[in-house]
This record gives sequence, C-alpha cells and structure tokens, in this order.
Amino acid sequence: MKIEDFFRDVPNFPKEGILFKDITPLLLNPKATQFCLDSLTNSLIEKKIDKVIGVESRGFFFGILMAQKLNAGFVPVRKPKKLPYKTISASYALEYGTDSLEIHVDAIQPGDKVLIHDDVLATGGTAEAVCKLVEQLGGEIVQVNFLMELSFLNGREKLAEKDIFAAVTY
Repeated sequence: MKIEDFFRDVPNFPKEGILFKDITPLLLNPKATQFCLDSLTNSLIEKKIDKVIGVESRGFFFGILMAQKLNAGFVPVRKPKKLPYKTISASYALEYGTDSLEIHVDAIQPGDKVLIHDDVLATGGTAEAVCKLVEQLGGEIVQVNFLMELSFLNGREKLAEKDIFAAVTY
C-alpha cells in the first residue's frame, strides 16, 4: 500500500497556482488510515513519548490517533484565541505577513518527551514555531513528523537539529 495513492491533488486551492494535497480520501479508508498511522508511529513504539502535539487543524486527525497508540497525552496547538485557558504563543512568517500559534501553559511539563505532528512540512515556519513553544515549556522534542514533506520548499532547514519523519516526500 502506498499512502500517496490516497492523496488527491486539487489545483488552484486555496489560491491560483497552488496544487493542494487533499488527505480526505485517506481519512475515508480505514485500512489506509491504519497503514499511515503505523508508518507514523512504528519507529516511536520503543521510545517513551509523554505528549503528542497536533497542529491545527489537519495535524489533529493523526495526532490524537498517535497519542492513543503511543499511550501519550494529546496536546492541541491552535491559532490565537481558540484555546480557553492561559496560553503562550509563537509567531512565524507567512508569504505576506505573520501568524502565530498558541499552547496552554500547562500542556507540557519540564522533561516531557514530545512528538510534534502536522500534516505538511512546507517552508518549516509552523513547525519551527511549535518547537519553540515546546522548548519554552521545558519539553524535549523526540521527533517532528508529518504526513507529507514538500522537500522543494526546504522546510527541514528551519528544523536543522530535529529528528524529522515524513510518511511521503515530494
């Protein structure tokens, strides 16, 4: 089975010139979802993961499944003003401007072993911001993983010293 066979290309979404990789066909197929989950977690089974972070919003799909499989807590990282308790935030650059992400102040304890999960590694700005949040709270990043990596956008450069895994690389 090949995970990428369950990605659908959607041209010109969300704007002209972008080829969007839609993961909803993957989510519709339980066997493909399980195969993908296994791919994302097989190398982590022997490692002690305390928390799995899912990055809003497509990182939530597999993030919660990974947390359950690894017997770890799940931590959502969200856009500003979406979390109800006290938060810290980190900003990152967009093509035009900046955005930020937030995490609850008590989500990560010092020394927690953390797995960060998002759907796509593109330019690396989002993942870099999440790494900063985890480290600010005293967590130790075990791995940053993704359903797919768009390697031509060089996102790994922003995560230079992190263990990175992508189930599919373009």
